Amino acid sequence: MDPIVFLNGEFIKASDATISIFDGGFLHGAGLFETMRADHGHVFRLHPHLDRMINSATALGLPITLESLPTAADFDKLIAENELKTARLRMTVTVGSMHPSDVAADRPILTVCVTASSLPAYPPELFRHGMKVMITTYTQSTADPLIGHKTINYLPRLLALRKAREFNCGEAFWFTPQNYLAEGCISSVFVVKDNAIATPPLDTPVLPSVTRSAVLEIAEREGIEHHEKAININDLLGADEVFITNSSMQVVPVCSVEKTDIAEGKPGPMAARLRQLYIELVDQECKAQG
Repeated sequence: MDPIVFLNGEFIKASDATISIFDGGFLHGAGLFETMRADHGHVFRLHPHLDRMINSATALGLPITLESLPTAADFDKLIAENELKTARLRMTVTVGSMHPSDVAADRPILTVCVTASSLPAYPPELFRHGMKVMITTYTQSTADPLIGHKTINYLPRLLALRKAREFNCGEAFWFTPQNYLAEGCISSVFVVKDNAIATPPLDTPVLPSVTRSAVLEIAEREGIEHHEKAININDLLGADEVFITNSSMQVVPVCSVEKTDIAEGKPGPMAARLRQLYIELVDQECKAQG
């Protein structure tokens, strides 16, 4: 089946979708993207994803506005056109054509593309036994203007993730030059100690993840002690539990960091509890949109 994609306001076959060779994303990596999850045919917390893109566009000086992005109805239609109920969606927005005649236009014509596909199949063993992760040698710094934004300049993340997989690890953790934990290549990181959860603060800097925010919201609702605070390597390796989050995987326990087991080297009760509560939240909110 040739998937249907949303490209610049139209629903077309993926095989017919093209962009200009002068596109700013193709030439300079000038663009942003969002990865979202849908259940029951609707995107989970679409508006926070849209808001994050607009906030990043404003911070980076990119000419992306809320009016230029697809609507909730567009996302719902794309999911339905691909005969999906549960899906992974990626929205990519670039500054559009950098051809001199287009750059001179009063209003830039952006390239806006959304794809919908089946969610990756994560094996049940991943949640029963946990994920092994490594620490990348790359660092995450406030000196990098792109950090904290989901830009299409993603090669460093992919390189770190590729290296992790060479060592049979599912993720690589990034630290700052000051040796504080930041995040994974494709995930937010949480540590558990004495029944309290902690995650690095946004100004570490880390991406303001929609999934991260939802987990903190669940913790607040359930009366689970939670903090946003600086986390060093001793905090990480000495944790009772470690888990990561993103929109596709949701909540995944970490069993070891390289050769060091986390606690007993197996998933703990906090990750399992938060995973179940998160799944229920997604189900409830997406079902309510029907």
